Amino acid sequence: MPERVRAILTTPSGTLLLIKRIRPGVPVYWVTPGGKVETSDASHEDALRREIKEEIAGEVEHLCPLHVLENGEDRQHFYLAPISTWSFADRTGPEFSQEGRGEYLLEEIALTHEALDAIDLKPAELLPLLHEALDTGLITPAI
Repeated sequence: MPERVRAILTTPSGTLLLIKRIRPGVPVYWVTPGGKVETSDASHEDALRREIKEEIAGEVEHLCPLHVLENGEDRQHFYLAPISTWSFADRTGPEFSQEGRGEYLLEEIALTHEALDAIDLKPAELLPLLHEALDTGLITPAI
């Protein structure tokens, strides 16, 4: 079963850093940065650091395991991480140059129940986890 890693990135301004996907013929949706664990990755955490570097030219120091989602096709490991710098212009992931993949836009989303409910976040199972993390104070919005 393929292993994937995903980062729930919180910014210093108290927002959630997401990738907005715009693809031909598909309604707009948002995803967290991440991807497949490669055989060359020493650990899930190393894979996620590599993916963050490729997708948003960012670096994270602390990764906190949050949840594992298994759907029969793959297993996704979600980590919570603060991020302070990134540069979408300097991304290097191979998917960005593939024809027909649509647009990848980096967007900060307010850490509120209303803002999260206003977007189509994939996978859908992530939304209740984020609501719970807000309710319990695991993640906090800007004040």
